[in-house]
Amino acid sequence: MFERFTKDARAVVTGAVEHAERGGAQAVDAEHMLLALLDREGSRASFALAALGGGQWLESVRGALGEARRRGGLSQAEAEALAGLGIDVGEIVARVEEVHGVGAMAGDRKDKGWWSGRRSFSRAAKDVLERALRIAVARRDRHIGDEHILLALASRPGVPAEVLADHGVTYEAVTRVLYGGGEAKAG
Repeated sequence: MFERFTKDARAVVTGAVEHAERGGAQAVDAEHMLLALLDREGSRASFALAALGGGQWLESVRGALGEARRRGGLSQAEAEALAGLGIDVGEIVARVEEVHGVGAMAGDRKDKGWWSGRRSFSRAAKDVLERALRIAVARRDRHIGDEHILLALASRPGVPAEVLADHGVTYEAVTRVLYGGGEAKAG
């Protein structure tokens, strides 16, 4: 599959691995892929993000991803659902961090020397790559670009899609910017 990736899409995957390594994560996750996309300039995905106001909210997206990581990967919607059951995720995070330090629920390892070899990809990251392939095939594109990765992130339930949607970046909005019209959701 990677032979069909454009230079920009490969850079996103490489950047995601680097984000995971810097954070001490055990695996590359969908959030790392979004962070790598936000780092890109001069690509189709960066064009779409800029057209949707990305220059104004990129740091807000990074912050929201960091907060979700602090919550152990729970989306804001999941935290609100738990609150409806009387479970205060913020209080749980605060207590865990009081005992174990800030970011204890993120699952990151602070002792960087623990890992050798390649980072594995989480099920969520693999799903994003598979969706990107399906989106490209559905569009009859011969390549998989970073725009397909962005569309996959926006279409897949989870923290990246929630954070993007909170900033006006939905599958439909990205499709409109990139292709000039609406179409059915792929994946």
